[in-house]
Amino acid sequence: MEKFIVSARKYRPDNFLSLVGQDSIATTLKNSIRRDQLAHAYLFCGPRGVGKTSTARIFAKTINCMNPSADLEPCGECESCKSFAKGLSYSIHELDAASNNSVEDIRLLTEKVRIPPQTGKYSVYIIDEVHMLSSAAFNAFLKTLEEPPAHAIFILATTEKHKILPTILSRCQTYDFNRISVEDIVKNLKEIAVKEGVTIDSDSLHVIAQKADGAMRDALTLFDQTVAFCGTNVEYASVIRNLNVLDHDYYFNLIECALSGNFAKAMLLFDEILSKGFNALYFIGGLSSHLRNLLVCKDSSTLKLLEMSPALMEKYMSQSGRCPFKFLYDALGATTKCESDYRSSNNQRLLVEFMLIKLSQLVKPAEQLSGLQMQTAQQQVEVQRVKSELKPEEPKVEPVSQAEEQKAQPVPQQSEPLQQPVRAEKEQPEHPEQAGAAKQEVQQNRPLQQSAGAKSSGLSIKGILKKAQANSAANVESAAETEDVAVTEEALNAAWLKMGDSQTAYPRLGSAIKQSKPELAEDGHTVVFYVSNSAQQVWIEKNSLLSLTGFLQKELRNKSVKLVIKVKAVAPQEKKLYMPQEKAEFLMKNYPQMRELQQDLDLDIK
Repeated sequence: MEKFIVSARKYRPDNFLSLVGQDSIATTLKNSIRRDQLAHAYLFCGPRGVGKTSTARIFAKTINCMNPSADLEPCGECESCKSFAKGLSYSIHELDAASNNSVEDIRLLTEKVRIPPQTGKYSVYIIDEVHMLSSAAFNAFLKTLEEPPAHAIFILATTEKHKILPTILSRCQTYDFNRISVEDIVKNLKEIAVKEGVTIDSDSLHVIAQKADGAMRDALTLFDQTVAFCGTNVEYASVIRNLNVLDHDYYFNLIECALSGNFAKAMLLFDEILSKGFNALYFIGGLSSHLRNLLVCKDSSTLKLLEMSPALMEKYMSQSGRCPFKFLYDALGATTKCESDYRSSNNQRLLVEFMLIKLSQLVKPAEQLSGLQMQTAQQQVEVQRVKSELKPEEPKVEPVSQAEEQKAQPVPQQSEPLQQPVRAEKEQPEHPEQAGAAKQEVQQNRPLQQSAGAKSSGLSIKGILKKAQANSAANVESAAETEDVAVTEEALNAAWLKMGDSQTAYPRLGSAIKQSKPELAEDGHTVVFYVSNSAQQVWIEKNSLLSLTGFLQKELRNKSVKLVIKVKAVAPQEKKLYMPQEKAEFLMKNYPQMRELQQDLDLDIK
């Protein structure tokens, strides 16, 4: 039986082509070899598992290779490459500074540097975890590092660059290794899975890549762990159970509970998460990341920031469409605050449950029916505004809106005859037989009335969305067909007063409209709305500018009307006089007779 070798060692890069996620560094090193511009000291720094030591070995192997390829890759067939592969090379030396960090170890190293290489051109010394050297060892190493023999090249590798002395940094060419992206890790794992005969889906690979946090070595270790648990046929459910990762469906369900205001179900889901052994702090961090991903989906330009499988990305985009931007902003603020207060809280579970309740109250009851409906209505208003600016010739209206409109009209006509027997019963109680017959007729017609009411109530989300689309299409059609009537001051003032009376849902906005007098610009279609401060201006532009503009366009019968919010400076009020001395000084300053009287009578004003 062949001895098992872990994937991190078995698939360790042995040339620049197999190096994952460090293309710029590989290109720089190959160019320096091609131009014969090798430095005497290099410093490779970056997070763990990103390929620092592997790159140092590849670089040392390449510069000593006797027959490198045209792309400057080691041949693997020469004496130097074979001895390095077997670990018997006398030209490439590796030193672990974590266990050899004393002055004596550095002195032994400096004595070895004097010996020229037996095979190849250079003696390469790779010192890993160089930040573990003591201060005395660093100082003993300075002179050799600054002026080594011509055949000696030092490659220092570290994960903590800040611990290295500045005098060492100034003598080295520094290369900063970046974390490996999720896409690169997934691509490499797919190739390894094919070589190992393992069947694994994309979602499972993305979970492993995200758990690795940019480290290829960690990703390979998790891959071996997953294969050991699941076998050659890996499934998503087994991966998240083995790696102790909370399923994304919990976060999706919690956001749905928040949108619908169902805090009871949210608390039950949180209890289920705790019963599976997950830490509450880990859950809060995952929920914050989920809200961040939903926020990223709001703009197409930021979709590239989502590092996940296409199927999961589609679910994020679908739920993001139902979440208002303000809800995501407030929810992210609540989760981050809960995460910061978690460690100092005496009742940590109550803190998290209160956060879930707060999330369920962020969406108003009127908006909880359908987040998608709100977004659709906003999009329709925006479409109406764009179409009004472009002035389309023939606006297209979907046939669904006409069918819904014709379907909704007969319902009130059927409800009137059904209510007549009830009125007859109330108006003629003195005839028991007629009343009984009327009552029987009402009972017979009641199922029909209830079915008609259920049919026209439109409480289903699908019906409401169709009705909203129909109304929006009708508004677009009516706005497009309306002639542009010239706007006059009288018509504008009348529409302005009507708009102020109709804004009862926003008392602050209604009072601001009534207190302000609109001003019609010279172009004849721009209306200036003056407010008292910039905060009020920002609030109106963010929340009500589109609705106010649509109201004025409809009342003035002019789709070119444009509303502009401006701040009008308030004249400073005159200072009021309260003290007797202030009043006396005011009189003497403004009335010369008072000053003459004061001088004649020699009065002392206090």
